Amino acid sequence: MRVTLVAAAGFFLFRYGLGDPVAATYALFATVALGGLSRIPGTGRQRAAVVARMVPVCWVLVVVGTYLSVRTWTAVVGMLVVGFALAFSAVGGPRQAGAAPGLQLLYILPSFPPYDPASLDDRLIGTTTGLALLIAAEALILPERRPETYRSRATRAAGTAARCATLLVAPPHALTAADIGEAREAGQSLRSLTVPEAERPAGPGVRDRALSHTGLATRALLGRLARLRAVPGEQPGREVLAVLRAVARLATATENCLDGGPSPVEPHKELVGARARLSAASAGPGPVVEPGTACTAGTAGPAFLATGSARPVPEDGTTPYGLPPAVLRLHAALLEIADAALAMGTAADLAVRGRHARVEVARGRFWYATAPAPVLWWHRLRGHAGRGSVFFQNAVRIALALTAARLVAGLDTLPHGFWATLATLTLTRTTMDETWSTIRRALTGTLAGAVLTAGILSAAGAENAVYAALLPLWMLFAFTVGPVKGVGWAQGLFTVLVALVFAQLAPPTWRLAEARMLDVLVGSAIGAVFGLLAWPRGAHDELRHAGAELLRRAAEIVVATGASVAGGCGTAAPSRVPGRRSLQRAVILAESAYAQYQSEPTPFGGRGHETVQPADWQSVLIAGHHTLWGSDRLLDPPLARLNMAAADSVGGLGERVAGRMLLVSAALDPGDDTPTAPLPLIDSALAGFTLEPPGAPRLYYATVSWFDSLLTDMSRIAYGDQTAGATAEMTPVHD
Repeated sequence: MRVTLVAAAGFFLFRYGLGDPVAATYALFATVALGGLSRIPGTGRQRAAVVARMVPVCWVLVVVGTYLSVRTWTAVVGMLVVGFALAFSAVGGPRQAGAAPGLQLLYILPSFPPYDPASLDDRLIGTTTGLALLIAAEALILPERRPETYRSRATRAAGTAARCATLLVAPPHALTAADIGEAREAGQSLRSLTVPEAERPAGPGVRDRALSHTGLATRALLGRLARLRAVPGEQPGREVLAVLRAVARLATATENCLDGGPSPVEPHKELVGARARLSAASAGPGPVVEPGTACTAGTAGPAFLATGSARPVPEDGTTPYGLPPAVLRLHAALLEIADAALAMGTAADLAVRGRHARVEVARGRFWYATAPAPVLWWHRLRGHAGRGSVFFQNAVRIALALTAARLVAGLDTLPHGFWATLATLTLTRTTMDETWSTIRRALTGTLAGAVLTAGILSAAGAENAVYAALLPLWMLFAFTVGPVKGVGWAQGLFTVLVALVFAQLAPPTWRLAEARMLDVLVGSAIGAVFGLLAWPRGAHDELRHAGAELLRRAAEIVVATGASVAGGCGTAAPSRVPGRRSLQRAVILAESAYAQYQSEPTPFGGRGHETVQPADWQSVLIAGHHTLWGSDRLLDPPLARLNMAAADSVGGLGERVAGRMLLVSAALDPGDDTPTAPLPLIDSALAGFTLEPPGAPRLYYATVSWFDSLLTDMSRIAYGDQTAGATAEMTPVHD
């Protein structure tokens, strides 16, 4: 309804009211571009805001397209550069991705005859009028109710975390099944797949990144609170209760902050202190390695302990500080809960106040907090600047296809070559199978529309009144039925629509339908060729490659972290752990491939290599985040020395987990000679490493807990949720 009213009003105003066919054409196509061809997510008011921000970009595209169109070679080069830039802008989030096709159309339109830079004023007037009417219509006509925002979901989830922590403070120090269900439901509401596309914080700016980080940390906090269990037969110690109370207060303050309240500065400081006291109680007075101490990871700890300087293990089976293993496991779990709560509070303050946040920011985890907006955009663009990025692949594919269409139209003087380029834009898909299927339906619909068009033009002749009366009715029909019935109907209806428009701009003949059919055929052929040549298998293969590369990078960090813990070596800057940046980039690329994979139809069956079992791709991404966060936590100096048994257990277990990751990565992306035997569900060799060595400190239990979560992720990847014993804590973010 909105597009029909605006397009018809703009077209009739200039064509019949002011006698300006050029402005009429641009008013109509500007409306169709941003209101019909674009798929900007959100409500009418949200789309209106996006279109308003795009108006200067539209002016630039019309101006550049007009001046470059006078020569074929400049038009071709411009199509290549502008086509790639607009398609690649999809890395900026759903709104930019949704607007990109419409912006492409606004550049394509002035790139074709008539080559008349003198009419630029009329073109800009028509474009501006069409966009202004569209903005008003989107905002005012048939207003829609905005769904719950991501920030509101995070606010509600933080409140749930506060209630759970408060319940754990009081006897029986455990959550009921109903409480656990509520926590799980609140965490699930923060998963991106449950959030409307327009509400997902996917942009490269500080606030969007921080809001994504808030959801990630809140999910982690809720998952850990739901699994926390008190030690049977013992009352929680003073330090334990202090941490839980501080977590509850910080979660409440975070809820208020997200709801527009003050920054959670004091509760954040309180939890930092409570966490430090609990960590000291767990670590005891034993030897530690201070930051900056020179040592060799994996060797210094055992060598040090071999000298006999470690404290002896008591005969009653407790640790050297009188704490039984069950208590240390509880302390390790609480320290992870505190870490998640601190991250949640910091991220929430950044999400609300941006660079004016008052909570102290950890530079490693929140590296983006003080970075200028251009730097953050550059970081996002650089992360996708390579053939491993699906966004990059799509941009190259679209740019080359549009360039070829413009070249063919310019060299062969293709009648109405604009339609051929438009067909290339709308019919090129990310997989060859999907492209062929789309083209078959499009050609069938176009043929039917051409036959109907020829009949209308032959019957009506030069009677403009007939076309003017039919145009708004056909617009409403086309813009309502086309998106619902699919590409075949859309192409057929649009064929008749453009004929009704051009019949009012120049004397019509039935050959207009013939030209439309020829142009769609040419555009479809170009789209098919470049779909075949430029990564024809879409995101499925890239997802396999990206997922396998992510696990290989994660395996490197697991080995390095396990060796550092076993040797008692920390690093003063966890963000500079060797390989960490490579893993971060691997996670970014895998997430973009996963997002594209979800939008594609069933992947290629029977072609190329496939995993033995259907892979759980989201668990691949979760494993990457678990690896990054866990390594940061465990390598936060100073590190306690492990005794010989604990160091051997940690080092061996880290190597086994890394080996498991490499096996799963080979199953996801096998080579020609990769063994095809299925992976065993449980690695039996791990049994000897999971025993509790006597005298192990809290660091040992935290490390084993991290390894256990990674093994759970590995089992999910190959076998789905059938065998996973615990709920995933983290959901993937963009970067």
